[in-house]
Amino acid sequence: MNKKAGIGPIFCWFSGLLTLAVCLSIIVFLLVKGVPSLSWRFLTTHPEVSLTEGLGGGILGPLAGTLLLTVMGILVALPWALAMAIYLAEYAGQNWWTDALRLGIEVLAGVPTIVIALFGLILFSYPELSFLSLKVEGVEQGRAFGKSFFAAAITMAVMVLPLVTKTVEEALKSVPPTYREAAYALGTSKWHTIKRVILPAAKSGIATGAVLGLGRIAADVAIVWFCLGAVITFTSPEPWWDPGSWLDTLRHPGATLTSYIYSASPAGTGNDPQRAYGAALVLIALILVLNGLVDYLQRFTRIIKEE
Repeated sequence: MNKKAGIGPIFCWFSGLLTLAVCLSIIVFLLVKGVPSLSWRFLTTHPEVSLTEGLGGGILGPLAGTLLLTVMGILVALPWALAMAIYLAEYAGQNWWTDALRLGIEVLAGVPTIVIALFGLILFSYPELSFLSLKVEGVEQGRAFGKSFFAAAITMAVMVLPLVTKTVEEALKSVPPTYREAAYALGTSKWHTIKRVILPAAKSGIATGAVLGLGRIAADVAIVWFCLGAVITFTSPEPWWDPGSWLDTLRHPGATLTSYIYSASPAGTGNDPQRAYGAALVLIALILVLNGLVDYLQRFTRIIKEE
């Protein structure tokens, strides 16, 4: 092997090790800074504001808000992405409409999240959409507040739509053609083949797309800030865990771990960096679990295909 041929692999190894070192450095830093803040009380109590000591309490509200927003966002995005992926993988041909649709997906994937967040805030401030948040009294035409779990979840769904669509489309395309041919040979229709053969065979890839979307939603800041209110806990008048107040809770602003981290950091108003490190560590752990789940699903899919 000549010297030129050996440069490429060395550079690839160096890049991989550098990336791994950066990731490990961040995790170790958060472990050192954040572990002292972790306790059962920190995870099971709501944040409290103190004028003398910064933030008090724990992260129960932001943690619950993160889980709630991620689940709502993916529930909105996944059916939409699944329908688009089925069309692109099974029905779309090579024509101008398909090219325009794929271009739109690529453009949406490249739009900064803060632009999507601003669009969501403006859209959900219209009076006609006040049922998704709160109606601002005393304002001309009764404009909506535009900040709620409903508004943030729909905006999050728009953000992750390209990512989930591409992942699901690739999963559908990876199903062997023999599956389709065997189904058609039995006289089944195209839609019945997709519903009974293609989708079950691609379920691991579809789940991977959903989990990737969950991780992307959990880590976002801009949409939380613009469309959820960037507060440190739930703002609904009734306890959020009460079934009778669930709808009211979803129409009010709320908190996620990302908004809590900002508020507790030196850049925010909470004046408690130690709690920010603890919340960041919990968020990183949540994202690592989601990425581990993606890796497991991908390995499981490869094993099934090999068998």
